[in-house]
Amino acid sequence: MKIQKISHKTLAQTAAGKLAASLLDGSLPQGSQLPPERELMSMLGISRATLREALKTLEDNHLIESRPHVGWFAAKIDETNITRAKELSKGEMTQQTSVAATNEPHTGPRRIPVSPEKPIHIPNLQKDRLGTFEFISWWEREKVQKAKVLVVGAGALGNEVLKNLALMGVGNIFIIDFDKIEAANLSRSVLFRETDNNRSKAEVAAARAKSINPQVHIQYLNADVTTGLGLGIIRRMDAIIGCLDNREARLAVNRFCYWMNKPWVDGAIQELLGLMRVFKPGEGACYECTLTEQALRDLSLRYSCQLLARQNVLLGKVPTTPTIASIIGGMQSQEALKLIHSMSVEPGKVTHFNGLTNMMHTTAYVPREDCESHWTYGEITELPARAERTTLQDLLRIARSDLGPQAVIELDQELVISLECPNCHTMEQVLRPMSQITFEAGHCPTCGILRDAQFTHTITGDENFLHHTLSSVGVPPLHILRAQNGLEYRFYELTGDLAEGLHFRHFEHNGSDVLPIGERIRLKSEVHPMDVSVSSAKGRIRLKDETPKSTVTVKSAARQATFKQSKKDKTKAVKISEPVSGHIHPTSPKQPPNIRTRLNRGRVKVCKI
Repeated sequence: MKIQKISHKTLAQTAAGKLAASLLDGSLPQGSQLPPERELMSMLGISRATLREALKTLEDNHLIESRPHVGWFAAKIDETNITRAKELSKGEMTQQTSVAATNEPHTGPRRIPVSPEKPIHIPNLQKDRLGTFEFISWWEREKVQKAKVLVVGAGALGNEVLKNLALMGVGNIFIIDFDKIEAANLSRSVLFRETDNNRSKAEVAAARAKSINPQVHIQYLNADVTTGLGLGIIRRMDAIIGCLDNREARLAVNRFCYWMNKPWVDGAIQELLGLMRVFKPGEGACYECTLTEQALRDLSLRYSCQLLARQNVLLGKVPTTPTIASIIGGMQSQEALKLIHSMSVEPGKVTHFNGLTNMMHTTAYVPREDCESHWTYGEITELPARAERTTLQDLLRIARSDLGPQAVIELDQELVISLECPNCHTMEQVLRPMSQITFEAGHCPTCGILRDAQFTHTITGDENFLHHTLSSVGVPPLHILRAQNGLEYRFYELTGDLAEGLHFRHFEHNGSDVLPIGERIRLKSEVHPMDVSVSSAKGRIRLKDETPKSTVTVKSAARQATFKQSKKDKTKAVKISEPVSGHIHPTSPKQPPNIRTRLNRGRVKVCKI
């Protein structure tokens, strides 16, 4: 029989834990002065010596600071001291939460307040670009301008959706896509031009949507939605619109939205056929419920070889037309507008449009009880931590301060630890996420055969790479990670990435995100002066030949220009070298998350893959 030692805290450690818990829950604001020692002694019921020992413990862990002849002040909780604060307050936060929950009055169903009648407003149609919408009875300008909408995919559907959102004045739009523009996209993408070839779809679509309506705020991300988008971004959205062309990405978006309890609108097109559907967690079927058994088997088969699965996403281009993209994209935008206004939608149903017969019909999906996507994250703890700086060890210590020494961390994608050749038995230590390893890299450089990969998606604390940062193992900024001890889950958000991960400031003229001049204006390589010898004034006006008086050379980071000017400014020779425009290269396609277990608060559930 194994008996663990009984942990016992000293009185000073207990007092330090209570003060640390007050810092974490906000009852002791950061930067504020602590109460006088006599008041703290009375509140905690301890002696002065014990209190000073507790304050010294907090100071050693950089949670408070002493100012001579003034007093003690609460320090800012950030990624440098959050781990120690959680460890010191272990047990105290749980007690405070349970007491607060006990003291809360029981609440029952409440009547929904009736919306007041919309006041009459006569807009100035000459100056107000959104003035016409004021005549719509249910339109609320403030809701639309404050709304945050995520558009996943910037292809044919994404172009139409972005155009509509910009025209409607949706205030904050986030675009994600990993692909680049090619000539074939120009036949069905209203936001792309011939000069955009090989540029990022997300970047160009964001810039053109901003040019349609400069009043909207735009942000783009060159990444694969299955592995490069933090759940904290989805958590803060009012609506998510999927403009995708493969099952893997749709399945990932469906799970992410269900985890964050967010509705999303899906669209699909092929030739003159299209469909649109809305999925809402807890109301009707989700996207995974719509997949047939054969489709699920196909997905499992494609992922039997982990490295090969990522290559298959690019196979099978679907032919489409710009007309069906406009129809389905308009329906998706309209449903998102209804979600923004909290209007009723029909979740779990699909609307089919047949462009050959111009027939439209709606059917309902049947939800599956054993669907693996049907679970939602519980209460999310916001940590002032960043993916680039926080290590696996830091997060594991935080999790174990809440869940105990048996807590482990679950990653959303497989982490490749090593690659071993079955022929020459050469082993290469990799330690990179699956999304960063290509199929070609999985082959042995000596034998040329596919190597065996060692995977893991659980951090138990026994690994020898706990000092690596979260970003190095494939965790995106502003992500929400799971930790569990076999009985319950805890969810931690990397809120320290919020300022840079979700800002909607791209292409703002008053910021640092304005496109460089080389991206907006393309200059010819050389400008030739007018030939004076062929002028009609020849024979009547004689120009005096003079040597140039001065030469001025102007150099800058963007371009170089040399001006040669005569004394009387009769002729000029200008040569401008065009700058090389920098392009952002998106990451390669990545594998969707592989979830082995799922849990809803206090219950353990095991699902099959």
